[in-house]
Amino acid sequence: MRALHPVTRRNVVGGLAASATALAFPHVAGAEPVARVAVIGGGFAGATCARALKRIDPKLDVTLIEPNRTFTACPFSNEVIAGLRDLEAQQFGYDRIAGEGVHVVAQTATRVDPPGRTVTLADGTTLSYDRLVLSPGIDLRFDALPGYDEAASAKMPHAWKAGEQTTLLRRQLEAMDDGGVVILAVPANPSRCPPAPYERASLIAHYLKTTKPRSKVLILDAKDAFPQQRLFEGAWKELYAGMIERISLSQGGRATSVDPATNTIVTEFGDHTAQVANVIPPQKAGRIADIAGAADNTGWCPIDPVTFASKLVSDIHVIGDACLGGGIPKSASAANAQGKACAAAVANLISGRAPDMPRLTGVCYNIVAPGHAFSLAGFYAPKDSIFVEVEGGGTSPVDAPREVRAREAEDARRWFTAITVDSFG
Repeated sequence: MRALHPVTRRNVVGGLAASATALAFPHVAGAEPVARVAVIGGGFAGATCARALKRIDPKLDVTLIEPNRTFTACPFSNEVIAGLRDLEAQQFGYDRIAGEGVHVVAQTATRVDPPGRTVTLADGTTLSYDRLVLSPGIDLRFDALPGYDEAASAKMPHAWKAGEQTTLLRRQLEAMDDGGVVILAVPANPSRCPPAPYERASLIAHYLKTTKPRSKVLILDAKDAFPQQRLFEGAWKELYAGMIERISLSQGGRATSVDPATNTIVTEFGDHTAQVANVIPPQKAGRIADIAGAADNTGWCPIDPVTFASKLVSDIHVIGDACLGGGIPKSASAANAQGKACAAAVANLISGRAPDMPRLTGVCYNIVAPGHAFSLAGFYAPKDSIFVEVEGGGTSPVDAPREVRAREAEDARRWFTAITVDSFG
């Protein structure tokens, strides 16, 4: 991918959260009876979608179903792990969304009946819908790595869902001895935010360099290549010489099993014992997607990229990390863009209009040290039943001076503020 000129990148970021797609929201004339749209999942995709639906047509009856009263964001959570940020800075409520007329239901959805167009909640309540949007995020596949289950994550945290696991990994780093080894086991794709493990390794190395300088970071990787690899490796050489080692798939880096009792990660080429082990298991769409019949045998949800409609179940749409989106990444920025585009498509379908062709924008920032970041921007459009990347995106230059890296770190913080305001009010 070509390098993206910094001025262009700032323009992309500045408009991202305010208008994550090239779509103009349609004005939908209110019809009687009012159409009911239920959204399951209150992350970046679901919350954005619920808000957008009410902005498009205030007469729509929109319900957001989310069991957690507080959302904890994954972007910037690696800074929490490295002791650079408090977890509270990652947390957002739903009061403002409710104040905009969205019914916010703090319940778990336990059943979906597509023929009957109903959702059953944990307390037994049944809600009816005309259109259902699933935004369940990811579930971790605790059956995919021998030895690693939910109990093992209390000893070898994944921290791939922000919250308690984030603070657990942070406490483990604080408690480890100087000279210890921190191991990150990284899964193959598809995975939530593919560059994030390497950002995490960088920020852990920053913490170790400043507090436990004899320590090391070892990345055991189930992939040979990863996004912005040259930028990461250049930063590691510049900032953390000798502290970070990565073993790729072809070098024997794929974890084949773990032993939580000894903090050991086993690969085909040998065993590695850590003082702190961060095991990121393979993933799949959140459980309600499977319950609804929207997930296929890959564990993810195939969709029509124009409407985000499930290819498996009628009157259901899937957005965010759970969907099979082709070239579009599983990231907060992409989820926010999908939420808006899906809301526009649903409103058009309800009104009997043809959906517009979406063009989504995604941007990903990676912070490798305080004041040192780089980014990746992309534009995506439907083609041959999937999203493909189209002209206009790019990545930070490999040889950019430090002042550019510092400016991108500032841009990253502005982006986080903008996207959280846009998603959660």
